[in-house]
Amino acid sequence: MTTTLDRTAPRDLAAESPARLSLTPKTTLAGQLDGAWWPYSRDLETELPPLAAALEEPWGRVTRVTVNPARWPVVPHTVAVDGRTLHVGWFTEQDPDKLILLSYTVGRWDLLVIPPETEPAAAARLMAAAAIPGSVLAAGVLMANEIAIGRGIRDARRREATWEGEGGACMSPFGVAMGRSALPLSANGWR
Repeated sequence: MTTTLDRTAPRDLAAESPARLSLTPKTTLAGQLDGAWWPYSRDLETELPPLAAALEEPWGRVTRVTVNPARWPVVPHTVAVDGRTLHVGWFTEQDPDKLILLSYTVGRWDLLVIPPETEPAAAARLMAAAAIPGSVLAAGVLMANEIAIGRGIRDARRREATWEGEGGACMSPFGVAMGRSALPLSANGWR
């Protein structure tokens, strides 16, 4: 399998923009995730430096990252971050929607990875859900829930468009649109 990355647009966008993160507040409630990350592209070499820089103050220096290669076309062994090396590993057993960050001195953090092509409203829902303290929902479950929610929203929009396309027509019990003139008059003469 051959994968081609466009290294111009995403690299420029990621380099100029801060990491899109939603972190779980510090609390004694331990959950499945420590927050969510919404990268701009699927280029780890470009996306990891801003992420590591954004996490350095709240969490400490990130030294290692692990991913599932199913979501990343290229997984580099190392990435340069502010003059140091960030080691990157991959495990096919790891949840494909999760990124694990490690530090020698501070510990481990698990982030939900929201696909770069996700619509902003869906990404906002996912970022909020992943940052709930003490949540027992894993990354894969959150993504599956969002797919179901997205499907429900699309179905509701389709039904509304159908309703509007019919002029808000009332339907007969047989599924046939009825014009307003076909409705019986009420006691006050209104239809």
